[in-house]
Amino acid sequence: MNPEVRVRFAPSPTGYLHVGGARTALFNWLFARHHGGKFILRIEDTDRARHNDAAVQVIYDGLRWLGLDWDEGPHFQSERGEIYQRYADQLIATEKVYADENGALRFRLPRQPLAIDDMVCGRIEVDRSKAQNREGELEGDMTIRRADGGWIFHFVNVVDDIDMRITHVIRGEDHLSNTAKHLELFAALGVEPPRYGHIPLILNKDGSKMSKRDVGASITSYLEGGYVPEAVLNYFCLLGWSPKDDREIMPSAEIVARFDLANVNRKGAHFDLAKCDWFNAQYLAHMPMDRYRDLAQPWLAKAGVVLPAGQLDAVLALEKMKVTHLTEVPERVAFFATEDFPYDTAAGEKTLHKPGALDRLAQLAECYAAVEPFDAATLEAKLKELATTLGVKPAEFIHPARVAVSGRSVGPSLYHMLETLGKDRVLGRIARTRTTFAA
Repeated sequence: MNPEVRVRFAPSPTGYLHVGGARTALFNWLFARHHGGKFILRIEDTDRARHNDAAVQVIYDGLRWLGLDWDEGPHFQSERGEIYQRYADQLIATEKVYADENGALRFRLPRQPLAIDDMVCGRIEVDRSKAQNREGELEGDMTIRRADGGWIFHFVNVVDDIDMRITHVIRGEDHLSNTAKHLELFAALGVEPPRYGHIPLILNKDGSKMSKRDVGASITSYLEGGYVPEAVLNYFCLLGWSPKDDREIMPSAEIVARFDLANVNRKGAHFDLAKCDWFNAQYLAHMPMDRYRDLAQPWLAKAGVVLPAGQLDAVLALEKMKVTHLTEVPERVAFFATEDFPYDTAAGEKTLHKPGALDRLAQLAECYAAVEPFDAATLEAKLKELATTLGVKPAEFIHPARVAVSGRSVGPSLYHMLETLGKDRVLGRIARTRTTFAA
């Protein structure tokens, strides 16, 4: 594709980065990376009354977290007033822009039919001679600068795309209605417009348009909710795009290589947070341990869970296949960090208060005291051998042992958990449990 592809993500910092904006940024980034082009970040902050510095930082944080690195910018429209005035003066000189009685600058609408060749929506013909405003009246000339000097979105959007040499505009289909106005401005300025591609809206499962207030709409909720950025990126790319072979789990490099706007669906994309959670669990389960450790450690530190030196990977591996969100990790492994862990009330009542349970623990402790090597396979074999000798089911030992060493009735594989704890800690925990529940 020639010339060099140049695309942009141009959010307004008046709210917080949400799924729709992030998906737009992602599609632009993928398009740029696929074609070896440039991804430009532009902050459309001409509305200073609604400007929010915190929202700007959230945009940066969200894009960086997803791995959407920009090649140029961020450019701020609030700092580009002289550029806008220069282009406005050009239109004033050709009498395509005039000042009204209030001092606002207005663009003379050509009022003629035009066609939009959209990369996603196809060819759309618009009769601008019949364009109406929201009240159903014939549309008046378009304001490009208010009487107070504030620039209007449509004009600065076009000027920035010209000045930044944007070749393709990929944005939500809610902007499709603006495109005719933008094409008229490009024509008035004598500049060939970029190619446009309007991607489908993101809908809730019930078909309603997803709003910023819906669960899962804010990108911040993913950063704070224990999601893996590459999993979220993978799920977001499938909101409106398909590789056409039913593939779902794809590394970023493969998505970049396969991304094609021709495979963007025309229909709205239905958002399903449960599906995103599934992606997250799959990525956590199958990622290398060093990556999993790096992601889990900040959550452990935040919860104040300090695992024994040299055992971090072994402990984390025990529950790795069961974790859906990284926020779960501290609670799942906390009992490894202290000998003074609490007992789940229901587990203690059901399991350890059962007649004979403490005697079973004493028998198991005696058996395990002599076990060498203290590994999962040997521990399992010895427990089953003990159960057979005493004529009881293995569960008579398994359930009390699990609660005794972890304080809970569910968790990782018992025998691997015992091996990771080590003989001294296992025997010490059994002894503590017998003392606690015999009282």
